[in-house]
Amino acid sequence: MSTPVINRASLTRFAWLSIAAAVLTILMKAAAYWLTGSVGLLSDALESFVNLAGAIMALAMLTVAARPADEDHLYGHSKAEYFSSGVEGTLILLAAASIGFTAIQRLIHPQPLEQIGLGIAVSIAASLINLIVARILLAASKRDNSITLEANSQHLMTDVWTSVGVTIGVGAVVLTGWERLDPIVALIVAANIIWSGVHIVRKSVLGLMDTALPLNEVAMVQKVLDNHIQKDVQYHALRTRQSGSRRFVSVHVLVPGKWTVQRGHELLERIEADIRQVLPSITVFTHLESLNDPASWDDITLDRDDHI
Repeated sequence: MSTPVINRASLTRFAWLSIAAAVLTILMKAAAYWLTGSVGLLSDALESFVNLAGAIMALAMLTVAARPADEDHLYGHSKAEYFSSGVEGTLILLAAASIGFTAIQRLIHPQPLEQIGLGIAVSIAASLINLIVARILLAASKRDNSITLEANSQHLMTDVWTSVGVTIGVGAVVLTGWERLDPIVALIVAANIIWSGVHIVRKSVLGLMDTALPLNEVAMVQKVLDNHIQKDVQYHALRTRQSGSRRFVSVHVLVPGKWTVQRGHELLERIEADIRQVLPSITVFTHLESLNDPASWDDITLDRDDHI
């Protein structure tokens, strides 16, 4: 059974869902801050602005990534997704810096909180919206192998945990009367956001650097190749890379020099079909070489070793 082709253009509907959730939670969390004066709740609202910017960027890059290959981009546009996740990670780090600055100011000059119960209720309601949307995006990212939706989902989950921390901080202020607990929690929130931002940026950079497929996926490819290995059939120069939702695999297959081109071609067709069976959204490049030609062993590494 062949792997179904994913309609990348359809993924933009998840970006629109994220945009709608960000706008709604901004309004709700801003109201919570206005009611309470909590810098923790303000940090929550500021991060929702980052959510909105990230969702808009995700929409733009998912639209680009869905474009078919053209003369200037013969391998497609799937790498555009890394720009989205990279920008979103950077925005997260900027939001963390803003939260940290505001929290330090409030730590030095603490202020009493007002209408805490109502503010917390609004914040929790906004967090539930983010939680639901984050779970939807995460499921879609796994199903459709989209790093953009994965980054957006992780960001929203960070927002959820942020809200949980803020709620705990505000509650602690109510119980202890120590107003500095609110900015202290906000600083902890900022540190958590920094961790999330660094993780997302790192993953985006690795994607742009043509990082190899995960070890478990490489093992799946090797298993397919090993199934075709015989006494007179070998392979080498196996290389893999990830480009957004698209996977690429290249390998050299060595057969006896006496084989006909047709026989070798049929073997490569079977190998490519079997690899496509185990991994979706993959492009396989195979190169047929002769076991009897010493030159076949000069291109195992990325840079060919030509003997002069």
